[in-house]
Amino acid sequence: MQLDLRDKVFAVTGAAQGIGAAIVQGLVEAGATVAALDIDAKRMEHLAALPRVTCHSGDLGSQDDAHALCKDVIAQHGKIDGLVTAAGGVRGQVGRAIEEISSDDWHAIFAANVDAAMWCAQAFAPDMKKRGHGRIVTISSGAGLKASLTGIQAYASAKHALIGLTKQLALELGPAGITVNSVAPGFILSNPATERQWDAFGPVRQKEIIGNIHMRRLGRAQDIADAVTFLCSEKAGWITGQTLQVDGGHA
Repeated sequence: MQLDLRDKVFAVTGAAQGIGAAIVQGLVEAGATVAALDIDAKRMEHLAALPRVTCHSGDLGSQDDAHALCKDVIAQHGKIDGLVTAAGGVRGQVGRAIEEISSDDWHAIFAANVDAAMWCAQAFAPDMKKRGHGRIVTISSGAGLKASLTGIQAYASAKHALIGLTKQLALELGPAGITVNSVAPGFILSNPATERQWDAFGPVRQKEIIGNIHMRRLGRAQDIADAVTFLCSEKAGWITGQTLQVDGGHA
């Protein structure tokens, strides 16, 4: 199956590293032009070497900043065909007892994982609606479907909320020709934070986790990028409101 995204413009949030960077690469390989968005401008510098990639830095958890950044993307490229919201993560947090969680800790994770997706979708949807076509793909998590292996209450809650947002936007935007889906990765060693989490499990827990994966391996960022590229393509034109688990068959 040939996935052809030539003449399409996609924005990818959380593009600096890990899953986000792999998604940028996958979309480019399919022929797309990509606007890479991330709060960390320096970490996006390596993306500038890719063809048809522009880099845009800002705090997507702020509605005003996200809207301004998205406006710049449309101004530079003339349109937007799709949005992939890979921004998120645990923001440096680790699992702790519920009594230890502060308001700032809670809201930081929601801002990165849910607010950023909402504000970017809000900013880009009008241009997609105007042209009667679009793709939005959120990157949720297995933690959005059940409890999180990390033990971080806000992360599990935010990913559940992101899947809820995905379903709601699919209902709202479907009549305008815009599909909205989510990809829920399993455990993937995609950046320093996930590597630290994996190390913290220790050998016994690591063996148990891999033993519960049908494919008997952890995922790769490329596995997620491949699923996203499909959902962004014309081949996925009648798929919306869905959460695709890309986790190697996790028991």
